[in-house]
Amino acid sequence: MKAFLAILKARNIEFLRDRSTLSWNLLFPVLLIVGFAFMFGNDDKALYKVGVVAAVSSEELVFEVGELKYLETVRYSHLASAMQRLQHHQIDIILGDGTYWLNSDSPKSYVVERMILSVTDEPLEALPVSGEAIRYLDWVVPGILGMNMMFSCLFGVGYVIVRYRKNGVLKRFQATPVSALSFLAAQVVSRLVVVTLITSVIFIAMDLMFDFVVLGSRWLMLVVAILGAASMISLSLLMASRTQSEELAGGLLNLVTWPMMMLSGVWFSLEGSPEVVHWLAAVFPLTHMLEAARSIMLEGATLADVAIPLLVLAVTTVVALALAARLFVWRQN
Repeated sequence: MKAFLAILKARNIEFLRDRSTLSWNLLFPVLLIVGFAFMFGNDDKALYKVGVVAAVSSEELVFEVGELKYLETVRYSHLASAMQRLQHHQIDIILGDGTYWLNSDSPKSYVVERMILSVTDEPLEALPVSGEAIRYLDWVVPGILGMNMMFSCLFGVGYVIVRYRKNGVLKRFQATPVSALSFLAAQVVSRLVVVTLITSVIFIAMDLMFDFVVLGSRWLMLVVAILGAASMISLSLLMASRTQSEELAGGLLNLVTWPMMMLSGVWFSLEGSPEVVHWLAAVFPLTHMLEAARSIMLEGATLADVAIPLLVLAVTTVVALALAARLFVWRQN
């Protein structure tokens, strides 16, 4: 018992003296609770979505519709983008100037039409379209695979680097002609091959089983996966470039993974959420990877359509890897 108490005391003192880890353990749950409260604090959840095409909509009608309970308006810059979502049952109706589009295959479109007509006397022309709903499974598959890649890229690389540093493995590497950039580049390529291979095998196997909707190029989806994985591996290396303890590394990696899981659209769409949430989400590479993957898979987007997300992922990879190589230390202080 005496030995047990001595070890217990020593371990607690060690933890309390590690101020960075202690601070992180206190701050992380607070930040998480505040973030959830901000995102999900509104109890008046919308059940229906009305697309508003900004260039042609009647603002008076939009205001009247916006006052309806359980109904949310979402603005679109282009009618084609809104129409695609209407055909896939992702929104329930589109308002235009003196007209509206509804999906004749969607029961929710019918309900929203009745709601809108009950609050306006404006003569509106109904233009029906048709289209089958995208299953939630088809929508969420990129999110699940992306989340799996995120954990594998971040914890599978950054955590290992810190352990290498702590165990003195990096110190021995320093005695060789290997540069920091070469060492880190090898880590990126190694993990990239593993993650891409595993993700591809899972996707192909699940596709054979559930017959996913894939309207765009599968090869382009592979390019998105490779760039997305490379950006997250590089980010992990940057975070581990100077980290000395595994506890702190775990805290820093959680600092990145949890917001990405909540804000990058893994489980639900951020459409209609506050503008500040979109700004925060745009910081994370997972957001751009999922945006591009879903555009290709569910909307048939081409390379030109997803050029911006791909560019963001490529720039993130190069910048994070360069900074990691610049800041990298081989041994513990």
